[in-house]
Amino acid sequence: MSHRYLVIANRTLCEQHLLDELHRRRAADPGCRFHLVVPASHPSGAFTDGECEAMAADRLADALDTLAAAGIAVTGEVGDANPVYAVGDVILRELGRFDEIILSTLPVGISRWLAENMVRRLKRSTGLPVTHVIAEVASVRS
Repeated sequence: MSHRYLVIANRTLCEQHLLDELHRRRAADPGCRFHLVVPASHPSGAFTDGECEAMAADRLADALDTLAAAGIAVTGEVGDANPVYAVGDVILRELGRFDEIILSTLPVGISRWLAENMVRRLKRSTGLPVTHVIAEVASVRS
């Protein structure tokens, strides 16, 4: 049976490290499926929830286009600003349908998600294995 992966990323959505990981999974299991969750993260400064959701939707659309161009079929959605809640919402809605979470972050020292122990928190809240992939500093877009 093919695996189903829940991929969560924000600023590292279209980075090579994540593409490489998804290609590696697809090569090992050609029938595997990916579902991408992009949290509607709050930027610094003034913002509205609508602006946050619109920015996340734009990032999601770019990622879906990039992944399609790379030959990786993926579904996706915008989620809660809190990555744990975003993942939890999908897991509750599709109970038992995911085998693993792939978390893509900025490097240590830059990543707010790592500062918030996101890998441990996702493992604890979902009970699923979490693979953590890290972007290279030089390649990350602002």
